Amino acid sequence: MPKPLTDQQRLQKLRKLVAYHREKYHAEDAPEISDTAYDALVRELAVLEESLGTKKRVADVVGGSVSTAFTKVCHQVPQWSFDNVFDFAELAAWEERLVRTLAKEGLSVSEIEYVAEHKIDGLKLVVEYENGVLKRASTRGDGKVGEDVTHTARTIASLPEKLKEPVTLICVGEVWLSFIDFEKLNKLEEARGEAPFANPRNAAAGSLRQLDPEVAKIRNLSFFSYDVDLFEPHATGVAVPQTQFEELALLAELGLPTNLYPKLCHNLKEVEKYYQTWKSKSEQLPYGVDGIVIKANEIRVQKAAGYTAKAPRFGIAYKFPAVETTTVVEAIDLQVGRTGVVTPVAHLRAVVVDGSTVTRATLHNEDQIKRLDVRVGDTIVLRKAGDVIPEVVSVIKDLRPKRTKEYRFPSSVAACGGDGSIERIPGEAAYRCVSLDSDFLKRQKMYYFVSKNALNFDGVGPKIIDALLDHELISDVADLFTLKAEEVLTLPGFKQKSAENLIAAIAARQTVTLSRLLVGLSIDNVGEETARLLATHFPSIQKLKQVTMSQLVAVDGVGETVAANVITWQKDSKAQALLEKLLLHLDVQNTDVIPTTGKFVGMSFVFTGTLETLGRSEAGEMVKREGASVSSSVSKKTSYVVVGSEPGSKAKEAEKLGVPILDEAGFLALVAR
Repeated sequence: MPKPLTDQQRLQKLRKLVAYHREKYHAEDAPEISDTAYDALVRELAVLEESLGTKKRVADVVGGSVSTAFTKVCHQVPQWSFDNVFDFAELAAWEERLVRTLAKEGLSVSEIEYVAEHKIDGLKLVVEYENGVLKRASTRGDGKVGEDVTHTARTIASLPEKLKEPVTLICVGEVWLSFIDFEKLNKLEEARGEAPFANPRNAAAGSLRQLDPEVAKIRNLSFFSYDVDLFEPHATGVAVPQTQFEELALLAELGLPTNLYPKLCHNLKEVEKYYQTWKSKSEQLPYGVDGIVIKANEIRVQKAAGYTAKAPRFGIAYKFPAVETTTVVEAIDLQVGRTGVVTPVAHLRAVVVDGSTVTRATLHNEDQIKRLDVRVGDTIVLRKAGDVIPEVVSVIKDLRPKRTKEYRFPSSVAACGGDGSIERIPGEAAYRCVSLDSDFLKRQKMYYFVSKNALNFDGVGPKIIDALLDHELISDVADLFTLKAEEVLTLPGFKQKSAENLIAAIAARQTVTLSRLLVGLSIDNVGEETARLLATHFPSIQKLKQVTMSQLVAVDGVGETVAANVITWQKDSKAQALLEKLLLHLDVQNTDVIPTTGKFVGMSFVFTGTLETLGRSEAGEMVKREGASVSSSVSKKTSYVVVGSEPGSKAKEAEKLGVPILDEAGFLALVAR
């Protein structure tokens, strides 16, 4: 591994990098990395600045520079940015600091009330009213000086020109663009030959910072107000708010739009409940949300707590788990799968992403490594969402140590056996063992055969398979079914009862579904979903042995790659010999055959995301009973895509192809017809 950067070297590089990306985000509305990856860089910089005791804190800088294209506005009230926390432990530590600060100010509180709201992914707007009439709207800028964007702010339909009472008010809110309007805007941009916006936040910021208000007007921006910076009721009799919740009520009373989902929380447990609720439901909202914002409810508490150099002490942003972050590649290894495919894997400095600690990420193949130019020692952007395998998105080359070397695929891998040679698969970016007969691959396939994903042998795992092979009691998985208890007793650690339990566990798996058997046979690219799909259309193992390429490709969800692999399996004499040996002991049943009658005959469903009241397999069974098939991928042949929370790319693919999309309620209504 190349010599890593010293803390001081990394500090200097991080400062330049954070300043660069801050400017791209705040001043140019053209970020080059995700918000969560940027947050990770800022957090690392803050830790380094703290540990090295530097006086100049770049991590504490608020906002970006002000464009010379706009009139400068000196804010009457400084504009702050909230600090971030990423889990409940950090939130609790923040509250402890807040309580200590209040105590120093002579304000002793046993429990603090909070107001929690959505942290909307938009652009901060400072709006000034004088005697109830809109006077000016400006961006945050660097917190002290912003840009006058009154001309475009007036085009926001939800932002009133005149309040319901002739008060003087400075309020703060968020300008945002709905997902629907974002899609419409990007279609227009592409039709004009322009590059589409990266996300709704960029589009909203770019729209508000237009010189031509007509451009902003057609983009249909929205606005939520959430804070009162200055309020003079004059002779209106309107009460001055004493709490944050009263401020929200005042804003709504004056005719300003506010978010529909604020929550008054009496303690952090209630805050956490609000957070968890919206973490799972945020994708159902019409706007982007990347967390919640929490503020002490009482204004007297806010005033006593005050501010740090960049943020209020009385409030915090509680971010949803990042799906992207940054970390360092410590090594690159090659991993050999049970089918002999060789996959490069990056070993990483441990990092938390999407709620779990990650130490490894797939690099997919040689072409991907070359495209990204990933090297040992590099700082990378890492992505993980839900059950998706963590992957390297990009390399931050500004943080690359000196004398790093390009990664080159070796010509051999020990796990491939013999000389360990590997070769590139024709027409693909992947490498594979030249010989597929190595002891390593044989064992990997046997481990998988007995695993939960395949035949699910209770209590039979890799250690037992290894012992049986090493003592020459079996040579393949079919031999498992001929084992006797007295043979097992010769293995170290086995006694009469444990030997009998093993034989019973094996016997219990002699009745098997066709789909599980197909998974256990380790046919390339035939996983659980594809196995069920094949079993649905080809009712027996004998039928599958005779199916043609054209018949396979005709099945929705079975592409040419899977079809070709099934044909290769048909022609593999060793694979067929093992199958025939297995069939002497197995009772293969097919529970996936599609009924020929039912309301959904000939239709295909795809389920994605987490359904509230149904498991995806349960929902799939509901339509299978009515003659439908269930696929793992979306195509033009798909009849419906049913989405739950966190639906991922399948929902977007359905939109692109014009496939009808149902939520759970719509799906249940369809089934009930």
